[in-house]
Amino acid sequence: MRLPAILGGEPAFAEPLPIMRPTLPAFEELAPEFEAILASGMLSNVNRYVAGFEEAAADYLGVEYTIAVSSCTSGLILAMQALELEGEIVLPSFTFSATGHAVLWNGLEPVFADCNRATHQLDPEKAEAQISERTSALLGVHMFGSPCDVERLEALAAKHGLAMIFDAAHGFGAKWKGSPVGAGGDVEVFSLSPTKVLVSAEGGMVATNDAELARKIRIGRDYGNPGNYNCEFAGLNARMSELHAALGLRSLAMLDENVAARNRLVERYKQNLATVGGMKYQEHLPEVVSTFKDFSLIIEEEALGIGRDEFAKALAAENIGSRPYFDPPLHRQDAYKTYFADADPRLPETNYVALHALSIPLFSHMSDEEVDRVCDAIVSILSRPAESAKAAAGAVAS
Repeated sequence: MRLPAILGGEPAFAEPLPIMRPTLPAFEELAPEFEAILASGMLSNVNRYVAGFEEAAADYLGVEYTIAVSSCTSGLILAMQALELEGEIVLPSFTFSATGHAVLWNGLEPVFADCNRATHQLDPEKAEAQISERTSALLGVHMFGSPCDVERLEALAAKHGLAMIFDAAHGFGAKWKGSPVGAGGDVEVFSLSPTKVLVSAEGGMVATNDAELARKIRIGRDYGNPGNYNCEFAGLNARMSELHAALGLRSLAMLDENVAARNRLVERYKQNLATVGGMKYQEHLPEVVSTFKDFSLIIEEEALGIGRDEFAKALAAENIGSRPYFDPPLHRQDAYKTYFADADPRLPETNYVALHALSIPLFSHMSDEEVDRVCDAIVSILSRPAESAKAAAGAVAS
């Protein structure tokens, strides 16, 4: 058994292995398209590539309308604005900050509901308990690319007469009961940033089957201007450029292959770590295929003999990147103190997952050898957990 680097052994990697790397098309594929875009002088305002990207995305997702935007955050802001929401939105606290920020930007009040400990997803029963007369929408999140319980949340929204929004930032390429996510609820919003499986450098894609909602979001991304400069409402500059769309189109052609690669690599991780007692992972509903935007472990000191933060420090000594998604969760962030007391015990599962979840390296072109070396490092650390934890704590203190 190799000696962990935190205890003086040789690091698993000579150079840092990051938690993610975007899998991109070759520059030679993009160069002619970039050259044509620059030569045309038409860099934005929904020209050939943005329109083509929207059409291709709609075909892939199986929806009537898609609107390319500058980010998932701007897409969420515009979607909530177009739905003309008021009062409160029920959403998970275990999510990226942009989910909640879009709520605040619309002058709405976030009401946090607990997640399911095993799946990390918004718990429909806990969400229903938070619905009040002031609630106007439910907001579900496809956590780490694994679809949440779409049907139960849709039924819950219908039961209470609420709008249903899905933050699908991690989910382009995920499947629910054999079909791509994207047609759920009133609207779904995807991220296309470099950490995602579908990449347009930066950007987002809004998907809906509601024609009027699509119209409002489409003009909303252009300041609220329907084309005559007589703005219907105060929108944003949330346009996607032609250069971003050209990259997105190339990335879309690689999407299914990249999702399959991530699923295969996750299975390799799990097979390699099968002998590690006490190791837990995010669980998935049986109806779903995850994009595995992230591969999340649950590190319990009681089960493994080392805490999450000390384990991450031991991985760093091996030159292996990791990230504690999402710690702190929204209800413990300064931006949300107005809405939720810092020590409030109403979200015990969210607090648990936030304090124990750790994402480790995963990207579509990651090699089997890299996965195996990460696993060897994990096994070596966990073979001497108390010593590794003590050394990591000392390193943190110093």
